[in-house]
Amino acid sequence: MKFIDTLKNIWNIEELRNRILLTLGLLLVYRFGAQVVLPGIDASQLQGLANQTDGGILGLLNAFTGGAFANASVFALGIMPYISASIVVQLMGIAVPYLQKLQKEGESGRKKINQITRWLTIAITLVQGPGYIYNLFNILPSDAFLLGSSFTFVASSVIILTTGCIFAMWLGEKITDKGIGNGISILIMVGIIATLPQAFVQEFASRVFESNGGLILILIELVIWFVIILLSILLVLAVRQIPVQYARRTATGGYEKNAFGSRQYIPLKLNASGVMPIIFAQAIMFIPAAVAGLSASEMAQSFTVAFSDIFGLWYNVVFALLIIIFTYFYTAITVPTNKMADDLKRSGGFVPGIKPGSETGEYLDKIMSQITLPGSIFLAIIAIFPAFAVKLLGIQAGWALFYGGTSLLIMVGVAIDTMQQINAYLLNRHYDGLMKTGKNRKAVA
Repeated sequence: MKFIDTLKNIWNIEELRNRILLTLGLLLVYRFGAQVVLPGIDASQLQGLANQTDGGILGLLNAFTGGAFANASVFALGIMPYISASIVVQLMGIAVPYLQKLQKEGESGRKKINQITRWLTIAITLVQGPGYIYNLFNILPSDAFLLGSSFTFVASSVIILTTGCIFAMWLGEKITDKGIGNGISILIMVGIIATLPQAFVQEFASRVFESNGGLILILIELVIWFVIILLSILLVLAVRQIPVQYARRTATGGYEKNAFGSRQYIPLKLNASGVMPIIFAQAIMFIPAAVAGLSASEMAQSFTVAFSDIFGLWYNVVFALLIIIFTYFYTAITVPTNKMADDLKRSGGFVPGIKPGSETGEYLDKIMSQITLPGSIFLAIIAIFPAFAVKLLGIQAGWALFYGGTSLLIMVGVAIDTMQQINAYLLNRHYDGLMKTGKNRKAVA
């Protein structure tokens, strides 16, 4: 009943209700687009493409696009070109003075950076689009192409794929601005969730109907799955509290010497970067196999095989290292410790035993470095756990992707972030939070 009351409270807040309905509507548009096959391709002859995406890195890419890749859909490239462009722009922000200047210009600078990211997304899509069409020519039978392999078909398909990616990017930005949650992350999460039921059904059929362990093993797998979900939630929510005290103001606007108000805390997250290191690292991991595939040499082919196996040793070693690196990188961008220290100093606050100003900034930076290391390692371990699920437990590849890994961490992280935003709306309207009782609260005078 409390949960139902909370849902009623959500529905009673007009702005929140409208944002949720808009988000659901845009997600329906995205899912519908994932089923629309590129013009000139026979939808009944896509079995070869489906077989290609049963496992490996293409299977993961197909999961990210919600099956659009295997459907030869107008959204086949999904939102990944935009993610790649965002990575490039953020990395260039370290070395390019112009981008550094834009980062310091506030909202106007952010808009210019977003525009640069959009143009770069188009450039990346124009490169990936022909590669995708070329792959279709290699995988599908010739009679699957109703218009043949003419230049007109290739050019129009690349334009449609580019438009589809830009439209998906637009949907994500609209969800962020007018809806609820981070739109780009939600689009990825919805695509992943769309593949979950089929993956579980295949695992269930394998265990039960093929006498490959039976119901007992399915139950054990589900217990392990829920444990990993709980660990992922703890990773997302874990914080370290930094105590802060504030000096009392005098009548003239100054501060009373040695007179302090109640102690408060700065919550520093163990994983302040959320799911972005996972998304960034995964986007990078799509590149090595694609680049090596352009060469016919024996070394390049072995490299392609190694980095196409998402459950292989080298793939997971590199993937884990990238996650740790991106966790530090994204934390440094999103947690401005120097600004936090300056804000504390201006408001009369300080960390006990630490001088206000630059020393406080250095202290907070040191704490963030200390807690980011175990957080990033824990994140990396959960991200590569599907490899252990396949090698040690014999779980099918499709279902194993949800045993930690990119899929589960994105689902958990995005779901918690969205719930926290809904929770903030409830609290602002004097309702208990989403995870509480859902009763109407009296405003404090």
